[in-house]
Amino acid sequence: MSVNRVLDLIKENDIKFVMLKFTDIKGKEHGVSLPVSLVVDDLEALFEEGKMFDGSSVEGWKAINKADMLLMPISETAVVDPFAQIPTMTIRCSIYEPNTMQPYDRDPRSIATRAENFLKSTGIADSVMFGPEPEFFLFDDVRYATEANNVSYKIDDIEAMWNTNRKYEDGNNAYRPLKKGGYCAVAPLDSAHDIRSEMCLIMEQMGLIIEAHHHEVATAGQNEIATKFNSLTLKADETQIYKYVVQNVAIAHAKTACFMPKPFAGDNGSGMHCNMSLSKAGKNIFMGDKYAGLSETALYYIGGIIKHAKALNAFTNPTTNSYKRLVPGFEAPVLLAYSASNRSASIRIPAVTTPKATRIEARFPDPMANPYLCFAALLMAGLDGIINKIHPGDAMDKNLYDLPPEELQDIPAVASSLAEALDALSTDFTFLTQGNVFSKAFIDAYIAIRRKEVERLNMTPHPVEFEMYYAYSGLK
Repeated sequence: MSVNRVLDLIKENDIKFVMLKFTDIKGKEHGVSLPVSLVVDDLEALFEEGKMFDGSSVEGWKAINKADMLLMPISETAVVDPFAQIPTMTIRCSIYEPNTMQPYDRDPRSIATRAENFLKSTGIADSVMFGPEPEFFLFDDVRYATEANNVSYKIDDIEAMWNTNRKYEDGNNAYRPLKKGGYCAVAPLDSAHDIRSEMCLIMEQMGLIIEAHHHEVATAGQNEIATKFNSLTLKADETQIYKYVVQNVAIAHAKTACFMPKPFAGDNGSGMHCNMSLSKAGKNIFMGDKYAGLSETALYYIGGIIKHAKALNAFTNPTTNSYKRLVPGFEAPVLLAYSASNRSASIRIPAVTTPKATRIEARFPDPMANPYLCFAALLMAGLDGIINKIHPGDAMDKNLYDLPPEELQDIPAVASSLAEALDALSTDFTFLTQGNVFSKAFIDAYIAIRRKEVERLNMTPHPVEFEMYYAYSGLK
């Protein structure tokens, strides 16, 4: 989209404010809104010179004595915000150093762009396509406390299995998905069909292509909206739009959207399966005559992901809550194996109706991942596998959940905690720094930020500890 087209959109939609958006290390969006009069007076200058902001107020970025940074808008990302009451356009930005006018090494979007550029520089492929599948819950009520004398949380939803015996003013209709019983449910079990449909329509307004939507497996309102694949950085942009739309439509319906991987115990958590393929000169180079219609290149790509999986977990599963999902028994892909159409493996090769749709699916990522960092890290691991010819070994076509202990012991697993993932990243990071895609300074800053989360949780007493230990303290 040209600068002139941005100006046309402003005029066509009577835009009053332009919000410049950017994403921090953890994946949280930030924005600053400019009066449209200020923007249109010199639109080209905004795109060439950027907008100064305080980088020291963003966790993990600048020190206060070196705080000035630039928001550099990307004209192609301009879109009208459908939720703003005052007509507003949003433009996504990369972060630049004002002294050098170069991309900031800790800016997630710039990291994603560098990953795509590195791919091209290798000559392996021209482009990488990503098709993430973020799942989410829609709750009616969420409350939590983190006080010194009260640590608790409570979730409720009209669909929750624990409400079968609850008294409602208008009566309890008793229609709700039970444990692991919600997959592709229809009304009246599925209470959110129209909400998801509204989300889809708004996503389409904002440039996403919708493929399907449905109720997911878990009780208490688990949902998924499937969107069409796109190139790495653009799909990361779209994933941020996806979350923004889901959250805001939910609020409009007196609901609250949750992207935490495991908001409550006893049922499936939410994942973000990531489909990937590489293309060169318009040809999908993952299709071939090897296992499940894959090429040797695709197998090496899988090998790289499996080799670096625990380090990848720091980006693909970046929260302490992530590892409450990555446990056996709830369709979580904890074993590092690959297989065709086998959803118990961490790497799946989906069945396709045409070879050009050949792809691999990494099933362990979750929707708390920063999409720019998650996608870039997966690509870099896969490329390391191709460059160094890392073969993943034989496929595992058995149901991995049913394997006896003697067979399980030979299959590696994903990290069992965020601490383990961060430890892995601290020693296994050189595949990420190839081509200066990720800087060592960024990796160190990222690890430091996430370790604080681990430390906070480790120092906080948990209600389950009271259940297990309180009545037994001091007893003989």
